[in-house]
Amino acid sequence: QVQLVESGGGLVQAGGSRRLSCTVSGSTFSRYVMGWFRQAPGKEREFVAAVRWSSGSTDYADSVKRRVTIYGDNDKNTVYLEMNSLKPEDTAVYYCAASISVGNLRWDHEYAYWGQGTQVTVSS
Repeated sequence: QVQLVESGGGLVQAGGSRRLSCTVSGSTFSRYVMGWFRQAPGKEREFVAAVRWSSGSTDYADSVKRRVTIYGDNDKNTVYLEMNSLKPEDTAVYYCAASISVGNLRWDHEYAYWGQGTQVTVSS
């Protein structure tokens, strides 16, 4: 059974940076499509970024493109979400997700495994 544990959330000022971690146990992350999603209060969960390791392809939501990078560390079996130039509208609970195969990287219902989430709060 794959387990995902996010960490790295916290309070950050607008314009700052934050790196979120998703540590994978029970398997090797490179076997999976890995994604990051977020949910702000009162809003639906939305796609942030994803990577398909088999092809090396990545996808980013327009709202975070050029500010966010998803990458992995094989030695630590951890996937990261590096976020820069943070804005108050980036405030949300961020979730890591994984699945063996995903048709559309942006569809959360295609991901089989989820972490518990980590809160990121960006102050203005």
